[in-house]
Amino acid sequence: MSPDTIFHLSNIIALLGWIFLIVISPFWFSFDKPLIGIVLALFVLTYFWLLAQNFKFSDMEKFNTLDGVMELFTNRIAVTTAWLHFLAFDLLAGIWIKKNAIKHGIKHWVLLPCFFFTFMIGPVGVLLYLLIRTIHTKQYFADNY
Repeated sequence: MSPDTIFHLSNIIALLGWIFLIVISPFWFSFDKPLIGIVLALFVLTYFWLLAQNFKFSDMEKFNTLDGVMELFTNRIAVTTAWLHFLAFDLLAGIWIKKNAIKHGIKHWVLLPCFFFTFMIGPVGVLLYLLIRTIHTKQYFADNY
């Protein structure tokens, strides 16, 4: 399968995962289990497969400099692998936001901007959720688990 096909399919799967997280999970609280067990597992297996066929241990030293990292990302397979990394962790962050908000009694509709920003620019959505949670709980270091 080509990097372009993997990129395209992973975007569709990620979008569906986010739609399910936003639309279905308020009514089916344990829906994060198939999201983690199927969607994230699929991303991780594809990620590992791409790494296994393209990454060399000698590439490890390239992570020490910006130029080295930029060199790694001149390869379409490396960029696709990194993209899967982003998609998996952003969705995992969205699932954590949902579960943590339930624990702290934060309404699902309040999370919609957090989900949007986590999907589009991950850390900004997580930060927005932490701000909302701080306002709701009146403590910054509220329980995370």
